[in-house]
Amino acid sequence: MQAADPFPEAPEILVTRDKGADPALPLPDYATAGAAGADVRADLRGGEMTLAPGEVALVPTGLRLQIPEGWEVQLRARSGLALRHGIGLANGVGTIDADYRGPLGVILVNLGGAAFTVTHGDRIAQAVLAPVWRARFREVAALDDTARGSGGFGSTGRG
Repeated sequence: MQAADPFPEAPEILVTRDKGADPALPLPDYATAGAAGADVRADLRGGEMTLAPGEVALVPTGLRLQIPEGWEVQLRARSGLALRHGIGLANGVGTIDADYRGPLGVILVNLGGAAFTVTHGDRIAQAVLAPVWRARFREVAALDDTARGSGGFGSTGRG
């Protein structure tokens, strides 16, 4: 007996593969029932890529997404890669907009002290679906005062 879908009204993301992409690689998928991010894999067409310490590289996934309007997909670093190897996303969190149809690439950075090799099929990032709110910006003569005021970085205390 199949379990009921816990998110029956979740938006559907349509996916195509780039020409030459590995059809055997899984689509982004959730490793556990409680996972917020779907694992995204490197499509290096059977090869590998080595990032030297401090190096930034665009790692292809072989995928393109069609995200419903009103939503975005955020690409986030994998915590295990960050902790064990110093591998993160160079842009912090990458945003894939609903109107983008180009190749999905992950901009990895090696913040660690040793070279790191990405192998074909490695899980390199997490994709998190998020709703998008578009703000209306309006110029005014002055802003309301607050207790913090214009105090910037570190103004509320250490850390």
